[in-house]
Amino acid sequence: MTQVVTLDVAPVGAGGYKVDASRGERIGRVSSEWFSRPDDERYLSLSELHAAVLGRAERSRTRTVESASIRVEASRDDAERLALMLPGSDIPVAPTHWSFSQLASLVGAPAAYLRQLPAPLAGINLQYGLTSHRAEQVKTLEVEDGRVELRAVTGPEYGRIYDHELVAAVRRIAGNGTGDTRWKVPGVLDWSTGTYNPRVDIAKDTTTLYASDRDVFLFLVDDLNPIEAGRLADGSPDLFFRGFYCWNSEVGAKTLGIASFYLRAVCQNRNLWGVEDFEEITIRHSKYAASRFAHEAAPALTRFANSSPLPFVNGIKAAREKIVARTDEDRSDFLRKRGFSKAETARIIETVLAEEGRKPESVFDFVQGITAVARDKPHQDARLDLEARAKKLLDRAA
Repeated sequence: MTQVVTLDVAPVGAGGYKVDASRGERIGRVSSEWFSRPDDERYLSLSELHAAVLGRAERSRTRTVESASIRVEASRDDAERLALMLPGSDIPVAPTHWSFSQLASLVGAPAAYLRQLPAPLAGINLQYGLTSHRAEQVKTLEVEDGRVELRAVTGPEYGRIYDHELVAAVRRIAGNGTGDTRWKVPGVLDWSTGTYNPRVDIAKDTTTLYASDRDVFLFLVDDLNPIEAGRLADGSPDLFFRGFYCWNSEVGAKTLGIASFYLRAVCQNRNLWGVEDFEEITIRHSKYAASRFAHEAAPALTRFANSSPLPFVNGIKAAREKIVARTDEDRSDFLRKRGFSKAETARIIETVLAEEGRKPESVFDFVQGITAVARDKPHQDARLDLEARAKKLLDRAA
């Protein structure tokens, strides 16, 4: 197995190390998760998270039934409660908010409208849809936790990857995610000093390990082992560390995915700053999803976790050394020939001048200018397009 190589960087002291977070991409995916998660969806270690999602799976069962054989029950005495009777069982099953939406979608009924109705009336509408709709097989996921809940209703070919399987794959490389291996919950950037402190206590408001009744999301970094990839304009080292996040939903709410990258900092709001070399794998929960996870996604995560940073460092070095423009005409030609408009070209050159104190000359200069302009784009599609074009330039240089 390839061992991680940490290049010549001074040991991380108690106060952390200086970074230039103004460079590279800013990615807000982790921040969005951080903002939206209530305390009961936040976990302080991978072992705690794994125990929660594994226990849920162990209390679960799946079966395939005919949609027309599902019976809807509602009581006039409880206008808000609706239950389902599934074939082969005399125990009522309570749909979750998510599975109710899936059932409603199955019969072409608006879930939001049905939720506004008293349970008996909603039940009549849903039952009519199930019995009159073309009969088809559906796969259910039920869990017992004081009562039996219906967590998901999917097609019979749905390739379920359980949340605990993803967490277990992460644990194999990251241990507890608290610093017992090189992979851990991230530290925080002090914007006032430009110093990144990797040693931050893991608490409910700092953790990046999440799980709900619909999904899991995990973000870990190797921030105690910064990597030097060239020098900044003032001669100080340009420091990076490795990170990855991954996600899954065993109830059909989203794909399974893994994203790996190098970054310069994580702020208190869990935005990722100075991101380079972003790569992503997504797997839809189709029939062969479990096989793809076992043979593609999990090994890719392990390879990244144990890989050497030298290819990344050498790629950055090559982009810094590849001079492609020495005059204003060269700069304009370089960008215009790569599809940038006249206005974009001027903005990129001006941005590099403002941030670096000189006009762009190397491929790396242009890449940094493009990603800086991308950060200011209000529309995601335009931002992603610029970031993709910047990555293409960097990859070609490497």
